[in-house]
Amino acid sequence: MEENKLAPHVQEIARALGDKLSEEEIEAELRSYIEKYKLSIPVAKKTIVKKHGGDTSGFSAGFQRKLGELRPNEPNVDFVARVLTANDKIIDARGEKKKIVYGLFGDESATLPYTVWEPEGLELDKGDVISVKGAYTKEYKGRVEVHLGNRVTVRKEDPATIEASDVAQGPPKIVTIGQIRDSMGFVEVKARILSVETRDVTVQGESKTIYSGTLADESGKIQYTAWTDFKLKEGELLKISRGTVKSWRGIPQLNFDERADVQRVKEKFPTVEELSKTSVTPLSDVAGRGGAAGVSVRGTVIEVRDGSGLIMRCPECKRALQKGTCKIHGQVEGYPDLRIKAVIDDGTGSVSAIFGRELTEKLMGFSLEECMERARQAMNSEGIKDSMDDALLFRTIDASGNVTADTYGLSMITKEAELKTPKTKQDIEKLLVELEESR
Repeated sequence: MEENKLAPHVQEIARALGDKLSEEEIEAELRSYIEKYKLSIPVAKKTIVKKHGGDTSGFSAGFQRKLGELRPNEPNVDFVARVLTANDKIIDARGEKKKIVYGLFGDESATLPYTVWEPEGLELDKGDVISVKGAYTKEYKGRVEVHLGNRVTVRKEDPATIEASDVAQGPPKIVTIGQIRDSMGFVEVKARILSVETRDVTVQGESKTIYSGTLADESGKIQYTAWTDFKLKEGELLKISRGTVKSWRGIPQLNFDERADVQRVKEKFPTVEELSKTSVTPLSDVAGRGGAAGVSVRGTVIEVRDGSGLIMRCPECKRALQKGTCKIHGQVEGYPDLRIKAVIDDGTGSVSAIFGRELTEKLMGFSLEECMERARQAMNSEGIKDSMDDALLFRTIDASGNVTADTYGLSMITKEAELKTPKTKQDIEKLLVELEESR
């Protein structure tokens, strides 16, 4: 990103932080969040200010953003875009005929569908460049839609603001699964289907069957959703062109519908069995991708967090109780469970990993019932957490599962895990020194 485009944001962060960071430090950190971790500018700015103890209340209410940065269900978004198409339509709204305008907006980052619900007095023509303030977004078939309601402000700009050649409306970008990032626009990917399942959903009041599962190539795996019946079968090798990418619960996913070109391909390609095997992925790569499905990491357990050990859960929502209280259902009679909340560091980054009861019993070598008996005899459960510290800290571990990414870092809901050979005393001492020096 060009320096002159970052300058106003750097200055606003500097005002919020006072003299806590220089503008050079702010720019470097902001650029890292935007380019390396793919955060939108507003999220990156707030993350930096919160991280360094600043006040975000003085931030301007809106930021002009690229279309590719917009997310579903945002109530207030500002942007500049070119009108690619503009179509009139008469709809039935609560028994009355109503005119709307719909079409496509585009900039260099993405092409998104839009709807104008109150078009009176607003003339949109193909080729117009407009500045929009106060729009909102929704999601349809895995794609962001822009909606212009009665509170929106639209101003026409110089058409040269966005060159027509810069708009992301051309051929899809050819990528591997490992290169896929959220909001890339149209992509083309070649991958084998590892799994297919169907489920029924309700879309705008109508029942619809969608098809989802996992795709893989040699660079990684990705979850997908097909909104059209392409007769997908497990094991098929596909070339999917004009798919779109969105993030769902912190993990990029591939979506494709009737606009996509889906072809069966016959060529040399790894088998389902070969692609199903998990290979170790550096956490820095996972962070750069904005999360990923089916990730395997190998690292060192550097922390067993509070909340690990013997816990009680709400029988209604299964949330962990705090002093017998669920934050949703209040005071309840909980049921016991075991879990580990650990931080794993592989040298390129760290991930917060959560291990459920079965994996916790496997790693620790004792059962939930044994833990409950130990806690009963000791009249408290603190010793369970201490045992986890002794058993896990500074041990090498292989862990796999889906990794999500947000402003707080990477998180994994672990599906498989195995402790490796314990580190030597010399290795532990070396790691402790490195950790101390990094503080």
